[in-house]
Amino acid sequence: MARDQLFSNNTAIAVVVANMIGTGVFTSLGFQLLDIQSGFPLLLLWVVGGITALCGALTYAELGASLPRSGGEYNFLTECYNPVAGFISGWISSTVGFAAPVALAAITFGAYLSSVLPFLNEVWLAIGLIVILTLVHSSSHKNSAGWQYFFTVIKLALIVLFCLSAVLLVETPQPISFVPVDGDFSAVFSGAFAVSLIYVSYAYNGWNAATYLSSELDKPQQNLPRILIIGTVVVTISYLALNFVFLYSTPIESMAGKVEVGYEVAKSIFGETGAKVTGIIMSLLLVSTVSAMTMAGPRVLQVIGEDFSLFRPLAKLNCSGIPARAILFQSLIALIFVLTSSFESILVFAGFALALNNFFAVLGIFVLRIKRPSLRRPYRTWLYPAPPLIFLGLTGWTLAYLLMEKPYEALRSLLLIVGGGVLYLITAHFGADK
Repeated sequence: MARDQLFSNNTAIAVVVANMIGTGVFTSLGFQLLDIQSGFPLLLLWVVGGITALCGALTYAELGASLPRSGGEYNFLTECYNPVAGFISGWISSTVGFAAPVALAAITFGAYLSSVLPFLNEVWLAIGLIVILTLVHSSSHKNSAGWQYFFTVIKLALIVLFCLSAVLLVETPQPISFVPVDGDFSAVFSGAFAVSLIYVSYAYNGWNAATYLSSELDKPQQNLPRILIIGTVVVTISYLALNFVFLYSTPIESMAGKVEVGYEVAKSIFGETGAKVTGIIMSLLLVSTVSAMTMAGPRVLQVIGEDFSLFRPLAKLNCSGIPARAILFQSLIALIFVLTSSFESILVFAGFALALNNFFAVLGIFVLRIKRPSLRRPYRTWLYPAPPLIFLGLTGWTLAYLLMEKPYEALRSLLLIVGGGVLYLITAHFGADK
């Protein structure tokens, strides 16, 4: 592939950061505060989420360097297990893995902007954003990369400015302790903490984003580990800073149960007028999130189309080497989510399915080392086997609690997996190229 049809390392890091910093960090605290209202366990949620994401990134770095093809979990599970597992994983990624988060981020964009400009309709704002970004990312690598890098840099700069302003302007911090107090450790080992981790893990989702672009990176076997690790560390620091500021500056009762947590915090710090300006800024932060997922997700559909004749049209590239049809297909699914589903049901449903998908991909590192010990591994997971074991333990614990606490959403995710298996049988009937 020509160099002008490759994404730079900086663009790939921007994709990771933008995929992660989106809807979750600006909305999930409101849901967490319904059951947990102590500073220590609330911040610990984000520390645990960051450790889990970093362990996942360290593991994916080995998988991605050893199996340098676009497609993320679809590629990993196909190679580690078999084509059935890979197809189901790709089905999850292409339906809820990217289309659902695109819808959530677009809905949040609309919610923030319409809360400031009430004459605008939040649904139409969400739809408009998805349509515009579909057109941008369907054009060329230059346009796609330039847009993504610009909005991600702006996002990080605004987060730093917001956190510094909050600390400097808040005269009377909230009476909340960030060191352990009585009852905190029982809260940490409760079902509420485990379920809240689903919201947090959803917010961290995207640490694996660069693996979806592996075939379009320069020297992916050397650069992919660095991209994943840098992106994940930057986001973990940003999340801890944001949630500290939220809890430090704003009464818990004004955030509990709210989707627009960022707007409530801004109102508490800057007043009504400042909050309106901040609400517009926060809506702009979500542009890079929708952009990154519109950029990365369709590469899964592209490689599925390369392997299965039934989906061959989705693998077709335009004159710039962009999978424009796959981008359009994913955006159509996202628009359906925007028009038909509630925010929280999408979040929990998508969070469970994606956590399960990541669980089996990380487990695949053990399978791959046993099945293909002679496979060239330009990067080996640091401190192996600790990172994958930590990821599997924390993720498995969260999934088990979610099955008990939110069985309806978990069942929907399991039905999605079954649907992927049925679809595989149909595609196999029509013939596959692999």
